[in-house]
Amino acid sequence: MDLMSIKDPSFLKELDIWQLDELSEEIRRFLIETLSRTGGHIGPNLGVVELTIALHKCFDSPKDKIIWDVGHQSYVHKILTGRACQFDTLRQYKGLCGFPKMSESEHDVWETGHSSTSLSAAMGMAIARDVKKANNFVVPVIGDGALTGGMALEALNHIGHEQKDMIVVLNDNEMSIAPNVGALHNVLGRLRTAGKYHWAKEELDYLLKKIPAVGGKLAATAEKVKDSLKYMLVSGVFFEELGFTYLGPVDGHDFDSLFENISYAKKTKGPVLLHVITKKGKGYEPAEHDRIGTWHGTGQYKIDTGDLIKPVNAPPSWSSLVSETVRKLARKDERIVAITPAMPVGSKLEGFAEEFPDRMFDVGIAEQHATTMAAGLATQKMKPYLAIYSTFLQRAYDQVLHDISRQNLNVFIGIDRAGLVGADGETHQGVFDIAFLRHLPNMVIMMPKDENEGQHMVNTAIQYDDGPIALRFPRGNGYGVSMDSELKQIPIGSWEVLKQGTDAAILTFGTTIPLALDAANRLEKQGISVQVVNARFIKPLDEQLLHGLLRRNMPILTIEEAVLQGGFGSAVLEFASEHEYRHAFIDRIGVPDRFVEHGNVKELLKEIGMTPENIVMKIKALMPKKQKRA
Repeated sequence: MDLMSIKDPSFLKELDIWQLDELSEEIRRFLIETLSRTGGHIGPNLGVVELTIALHKCFDSPKDKIIWDVGHQSYVHKILTGRACQFDTLRQYKGLCGFPKMSESEHDVWETGHSSTSLSAAMGMAIARDVKKANNFVVPVIGDGALTGGMALEALNHIGHEQKDMIVVLNDNEMSIAPNVGALHNVLGRLRTAGKYHWAKEELDYLLKKIPAVGGKLAATAEKVKDSLKYMLVSGVFFEELGFTYLGPVDGHDFDSLFENISYAKKTKGPVLLHVITKKGKGYEPAEHDRIGTWHGTGQYKIDTGDLIKPVNAPPSWSSLVSETVRKLARKDERIVAITPAMPVGSKLEGFAEEFPDRMFDVGIAEQHATTMAAGLATQKMKPYLAIYSTFLQRAYDQVLHDISRQNLNVFIGIDRAGLVGADGETHQGVFDIAFLRHLPNMVIMMPKDENEGQHMVNTAIQYDDGPIALRFPRGNGYGVSMDSELKQIPIGSWEVLKQGTDAAILTFGTTIPLALDAANRLEKQGISVQVVNARFIKPLDEQLLHGLLRRNMPILTIEEAVLQGGFGSAVLEFASEHEYRHAFIDRIGVPDRFVEHGNVKELLKEIGMTPENIVMKIKALMPKKQKRA
């Protein structure tokens, strides 16, 4: 079949099992070949080929609402809804998004980038359907990893209580990004081996009805017999106790089994949980045998060998630099423990876990729990390192505020993927953390200019004893700078002048320092002397240095790879206002008041005006204002 000719999923209605098997293999070949060039979430999508086909054959999208939790497993859905021809642009600037996106297709009914949201969204859609007296199915597809998220459990509880008609498909591949952890995962493990409880119960119902009435005793005990069978076959019966009709486990790669169970689910009133067992990475051997999450999402790779295509002799990643420095310090300080919400591989904590297994805690997709757990550790004079992506730290805002900052606890938050992350797009851009952390009392926020300063900041954070401290660092690799052999402490709130200047000043930090230096050098050739400051502490500010600039009436440009509203530049403006520098010349460059979509980071920076050319223009625009006022 020509996948490029697919317009919508209706063609599936006419295909038989043999043709569907052929289609499955064709889609797998297409994904393996295409993603080898573009990169993307290959493992999750290879695992849901048959399941996605079965859902689109049995339901009528978009009338029936198929909701993909997290969304990185929606590539097959995108192919079946007419987007195969765009896959060469996947996750590229102005190209196909790697997650469901309403503007792409009417079949994308919910946009997802963070896990555990599908059930709550589905409940909202089911309520709306019933209020409007409509007639359609609501089908959230949630993974076993996402099911451990607290929000998913809250939704399960509510759905079971309300008894809304809904078919929850639990895609159980035993992994999220890393292998799943936790008691709920163990419940699913028991369910995987329990067999078809539901069909056994149905058979018992049938047999009881065939027996002639022999008095009230048998009738009175029939339900007790069924309950006993339930507890015998399925240890815990977790979902049925929540009010769901449980179907499964079902082989997620067997169309006959999928169709049979989906058909039964469609006839069942109230909420149904269809437990489907799939194999992540199915059809591509390197991905099938991945047990640590390498093939969850990749860059380019060689199809024949499975070797990932990476830059030769690239410097270590920022994640590795930070985690390995924490590991180094942990050898001398037994108080140091590491915590991650399901990202041990992404946060490069495998080495720490191997060396200190009793001091490494992967809590699963549970950012709120991870954050308050770190706070609890800090109350006992431990030194918790909470490794968390910027985009996921958003989910624990209340815990950072209430449990860490309010109690002024010594928690070291490593904010990974801070700034623009590129291909994962608007759901993952790490550009909000400064704005939602800066206003918290007691919080220290810093970001290094390079790896050497980064290792010193890790040491500074571990040695800091006066409250919470956060270290932002970007996605990708460092610069390959030389590293000091001895770790130092950097004075809290101290900035560093990288280039002297007398006409204007640029205040910036982290990834935007090279842009600032480039612009300053261009301006110098035009006779404008610009000071460049490494404002490595976003909070607290270097008040002494700022006073010096403002007293000299020096025009100031702030640059940040983060949102402008409430960001670093706002802090500088607030400082000028509070200290009554009424004639200060201050301008800002940063992420504008909109969500930034996916694409190469350089392209995205250009789009939002974060370029040397725009910096030069901004500085020049500030200069006449100063001259006019002078």
